[in-house]
Amino acid sequence: MRQLTHIVYRILFAASFLMAGIATLEKLVNFSGYTFLGGYSPWRLVELSAVALLFVIALQLREIKTLSGAKNS
Repeated sequence: MRQLTHIVYRILFAASFLMAGIATLEKLVNFSGYTFLGGYSPWRLVELSAVALLFVIALQLREIKTLSGAKNS
């Protein structure tokens, strides 16, 4: 189970930074008048990236809690 948790938060961490990078690139492309995301706002991608990072933080805090609980018992 712990391996699955590690894999999930690593994927979410990488995906959130990828979404933030795409949003930044989209914003730079928008300055020249073009778009590659269509009608999807770059700020919406930043919001989704922040939500994914919140899940990563929650998973890591849960892991810290279980490790410290195992150490105290």
